[in-house]
Amino acid sequence: MKSSMTKSRIFTFIAFALLMYWFVIPAVLTHNVVELAREGKADQIPPIAYKAWNYYTQGRYVSPNTPKDAVGDLKKMIEEDAELSVVSAPIWYVALEAPNYPKEAFPEGIPVYYHFDGFSGDVHEMNTINHFIGMDPMERGAPYLRAVAPYALVLVALLMVYYMLYDWKILDLLMWIPVVLPAVFLGFYAYWLYWFGHHMHDWGAFKIKPFMPTVFGDGKVAQFTTHSYPTIGFWLLLAISALSLLAIISKRKARKLAAQAA
Repeated sequence: MKSSMTKSRIFTFIAFALLMYWFVIPAVLTHNVVELAREGKADQIPPIAYKAWNYYTQGRYVSPNTPKDAVGDLKKMIEEDAELSVVSAPIWYVALEAPNYPKEAFPEGIPVYYHFDGFSGDVHEMNTINHFIGMDPMERGAPYLRAVAPYALVLVALLMVYYMLYDWKILDLLMWIPVVLPAVFLGFYAYWLYWFGHHMHDWGAFKIKPFMPTVFGDGKVAQFTTHSYPTIGFWLLLAISALSLLAIISKRKARKLAAQAA
């Protein structure tokens, strides 16, 4: 019984650590950084946000349009009016390739990364392309979900802490929240792709019929080749999901053994 309960706590702790490091800490410490900088309110960004942003952007994709002297430095990025991004783990990415974006200048095409709390990559360039075909800018998608994401992630982390400390059966049900996180993300992602593809505007220079953008794999939109695949954040969510499920199973086994011993 004790062994199964210990395993449950270990599984939960590892899931908690992954969630905290890759999602909660960066999302909370840099919350609203992009919006404040865009609105000219950089003076309201706390010092800890600068440090967290600089730390978490290490090794991330850097747009060719970013001034080289500002890469990885939030203060310089704001001074240079460079495009900012959120820094939690990117979960999914879409890349566009077209003849007018040569491989020499854009070796990865035009990539955009989707996070729980926002976007990263060449968002401005992607919005320009979307405007060309009459599609809304990416910021129209899931605005309220992105706004509450940091708070929701904190609640999930607190749930895991309670699950490690207490043996309440109601927590077994609540622990299914981190179990289904990958499916939740994919569901919202697919819905908003559908929404964008079916709410085209007449002001697009290139007229195309409503369509369902590719959720997974390669596709074609006008003269663009598209690529849509999971990235590191999605694999982390799958790990958190599996660990949370193992924690539930282990705790239930501990209870069963305790009942048999009684």
